Amino acid sequence: MTTTSVTVPVNRHPVLAALTLCAGVMIFAGQDWIIKLLSGDYPVHEAIVIRCTVAVPILLVVICVFENARDIRSPRMKWLALRGLILMVSYTTYYLAFPAMPLANVVALWFTAPLFVTALAGPLLGEKVGAKRWAAAIVGFVGVLIMVRPLTDEFDVASLLPILSAVTYGASQLMARRMGGSESAAVMSLYQNLVFMLAALIMAGTLGTGALAGGNDPSMQFLLRAWTMPTLRDLLLLASCGVIAAIATTLLTQAYRMAEANFVTSFEYSAIIWATFGGYWFWGEIPDRLTWLGAMLIVGAGLYMLFGARPAEAPRIDQMP
Repeated sequence: MTTTSVTVPVNRHPVLAALTLCAGVMIFAGQDWIIKLLSGDYPVHEAIVIRCTVAVPILLVVICVFENARDIRSPRMKWLALRGLILMVSYTTYYLAFPAMPLANVVALWFTAPLFVTALAGPLLGEKVGAKRWAAAIVGFVGVLIMVRPLTDEFDVASLLPILSAVTYGASQLMARRMGGSESAAVMSLYQNLVFMLAALIMAGTLGTGALAGGNDPSMQFLLRAWTMPTLRDLLLLASCGVIAAIATTLLTQAYRMAEANFVTSFEYSAIIWATFGGYWFWGEIPDRLTWLGAMLIVGAGLYMLFGARPAEAPRIDQMP
């Protein structure tokens, strides 16, 4: 799962930007594979704590070396913290879907995020959303219904988790759009990971004993399982998620600096390739025809929003107090 913010491009290198973005998405896919691989042995809050313990020092070094350390004391700490809390909900619900669903399904449903950005842009940013974008959003939601299959025996409550993740992720990106004129991607990522760590530690303190664990639902087991001392191999794998996040975020941010956001964003859909590959290679997951159809509608709707139905108004930047 990637987390990027819109950044004004300083140079135009579209081919290099596309390659950089695809590299970042590919590296991020490794984090999803690791979390899914270990989701049956450790609680989600333990994975987040270990990941953030590694990522926070790396981000501090990036800010101190390449930016200005004084930027860490932002006058918008409360908004940065709120955005981090919203993203914590997004990440947690995204991860909780892993043990219950094929990886490609999780990623495809998560790509409804642009649809929710469209729905929320009006009330939160005052943007005018044209009829074409609303039509694309409706097509995307039809794709969601095809994949989720409500009112049938195949419906799984866990399929709502990546959709909730997409809603909260979309809200966080609208906040980033407002703050992007004054806060760097590294500073926003630092606050995000600090909030992640604090929230995960609170979860560990309340749920880490495993007293509420039980039942057969794999997502609830991943949430309520007791904190367990990881093996050396598993600890290194979980710690690598922090390194993966730091490297991939840098690549994604740089990609958005080298070309227009609408062009670069379209390559984020390459994540479905890696999710499908990883799901098949590690777990033998093969999406069925309806899943492919729903995923194609979701991706097609998102791409149409990027290229065929631009927003009627440019987004308002830097208006959050």
